[in-house]
Amino acid sequence: MAGITLAGVEKHYGRMRVVHGIDLDIAHEEFVVLVGPSGCGKSTTLRMIAGLEEITGGEIRIGERVVNDLPPRKRNISMVFQNYALYPHMNVRDNLGFGLKIAGQPQAVIAERVREAAEILGLSELLDRTPAELSGGQRQRVAMGRAIVRHPDAFLFDEPLSNLDAKLRGQMRAEIKKLHQKVKTTVVYVTHDQIEAMTLADRIVVMRDGYIEQVGTPMEVFNHPANTFVATFIGSPPMNLLPGRIEGGQVRLAGGEAVPVPARLAARVAEGLEVVLGIRPDDISPVGHGLGEVAEPADITLTVSIAEPLGMESLIYTTIAGQEVQAKLYGPRIVGPGEVLPFRLALERAHLFDAETGDTLEAR
Repeated sequence: MAGITLAGVEKHYGRMRVVHGIDLDIAHEEFVVLVGPSGCGKSTTLRMIAGLEEITGGEIRIGERVVNDLPPRKRNISMVFQNYALYPHMNVRDNLGFGLKIAGQPQAVIAERVREAAEILGLSELLDRTPAELSGGQRQRVAMGRAIVRHPDAFLFDEPLSNLDAKLRGQMRAEIKKLHQKVKTTVVYVTHDQIEAMTLADRIVVMRDGYIEQVGTPMEVFNHPANTFVATFIGSPPMNLLPGRIEGGQVRLAGGEAVPVPARLAARVAEGLEVVLGIRPDDISPVGHGLGEVAEPADITLTVSIAEPLGMESLIYTTIAGQEVQAKLYGPRIVGPGEVLPFRLALERAHLFDAETGDTLEAR
């Protein structure tokens, strides 16, 4: 069993603190994604687990061992970087087996592990090629194969798909998911791409400014964001945020418009409380009037400022209470700037946050 535990882990560079005493338990065979904007401390945290950065404070365990003072080679982890780091003069076979060769493994063991990794990753026909003869996706598979052959306690991925184009990123996400299903090992994966986080993770760790903002399954983090930062970081397009005040069981928005407080939150808000109403673009949708939907009561009438057709849906930019918001129109109907449409607000799925702290008002 080789889970990973971080207890009060800190990292300082002189007077600058980049990781602030974080606590995290990662179970054996769990796929955990650290996600957040640039500079949030996620890559530094990964490098501390790997032993590539010394920790300033706290404790890191891999399995039952405290590894604070162990060098990377003694931690039995494998790391995959975004730049592949392949040896250009070696073919795929030699790249896969090089680490084992340096470790003094017998040639028969090296050959068998290389064969096994190549089969898992679909590299068997490419073993005699050099990195220059491979596509970006193939090179990344070789980098993953080099990690697999070591039979590590944990795989660490540092933004491995950032150098690939959008189509290849989608393909490689599926490859990594399949790899985890075949090679049941603990994975810690760093990315700034919330789509990668949502599609790959068993649990997501959302970081900001060296702190952990929220830990949960992808759907827990999406459906129950802990604060406005998580609400706007997880989800594409991001959640719309509208400032307002609680008045008579309604949220009075800055522009004077009023909408009902979501029923599940009515008991958690006090009269006069300054709040932020959060509603996702999917929950602001046009109704009726030739839009190919069954007519239903509208909550608000809005003017389209920009429409972005995306095939069978369109992303609509409009304004509520003086704030630009995004909405979704499903179906092939095209709308244009200046068009006035009735919209329904799915307030039963809306969120309320404390305007001062940014924290959710939902029970947690």
